[in-house]
Amino acid sequence: MALKVELKPGERFILGDSVITNGKHRGQLLIEGNAPVLREKDILTPETADTPCKKLYLTVQLMYLSEDPAAFNEQYFQMVQEIQTAAPSTIPYIERMNNKILTSSFYKALREAKLLIAYEGELLNHAKRGDGVQPDSEIHT
Repeated sequence: MALKVELKPGERFILGDSVITNGKHRGQLLIEGNAPVLREKDILTPETADTPCKKLYLTVQLMYLSEDPAAFNEQYFQMVQEIQTAAPSTIPYIERMNNKILTSSFYKALREAKLLIAYEGELLNHAKRGDGVQPDSEIHT
């Protein structure tokens, strides 16, 4: 079954190791095969990865796009350890992400990383307000 990608004018996406930019009009592509595909809205760059969990997302993104995902294992697990030490409440999110990575489901791991980023945002907002209230720790699946 082909993957159907609908693109806005000028929208970019990654297909394998190539960046593809849509033209002036809406477009639709059918992609057959097993190359990694990542839409522009899901792409983080080193410049936009400005929090620990966003940097972890970036590492998982690199794993997903790489022909050798294991090359990023050391970096990934070091970041995981730092995040878990700083915020133990992130462990359930990271465990789900780890399970996806262990089964080479890197795109699904990226979805888990997005949930982790949202949770990190809640933690940071509560820390800024200094209200001492714990964020909603319900884990979304």
